[in-house]
Amino acid sequence: MAEAAAEVRDRVQDSFERQGLMEHLGARISYIGPGEVRIVLPSRPEVTQQHGYFHAGATSSIADSAGGYAAFTLFPAGTSVLTVEFKINLLAPAEGDHLEAVGTVIKPGRTLTICRLEVFGVTREHRTLVAAGQQTLIQVEARPER
Repeated sequence: MAEAAAEVRDRVQDSFERQGLMEHLGARISYIGPGEVRIVLPSRPEVTQQHGYFHAGATSSIADSAGGYAAFTLFPAGTSVLTVEFKINLLAPAEGDHLEAVGTVIKPGRTLTICRLEVFGVTREHRTLVAAGQQTLIQVEARPER
């Protein structure tokens, strides 16, 4: 896996660090490559539902951000990214030491970009696909980020 250029990695990481929800969840970016971003979410009680599995909201949120930032790696400087829509299928109970969301660009565009979303439940011994989906993102002119 090739890493994205340093300028792109910095732009993605800086934007990610301004996302209050990702900070609140305890998520972090583990990989930034051209057209691919991976986000890790450690298991802790605050991100689970009543049965102890990762909550679907947390699972979906990291998938959405992974896809958004995957698209953002291909956008020119001076632009930003917004999600237009996404569909996610929850395939198995999301459990493990952590979740890993993988966003991968499957069709880049001048305005709209399509990404594949995958979320894996990870333990030392196993990596299980727990969610899969697709996302549409729009490239917009950058606006001041907070």
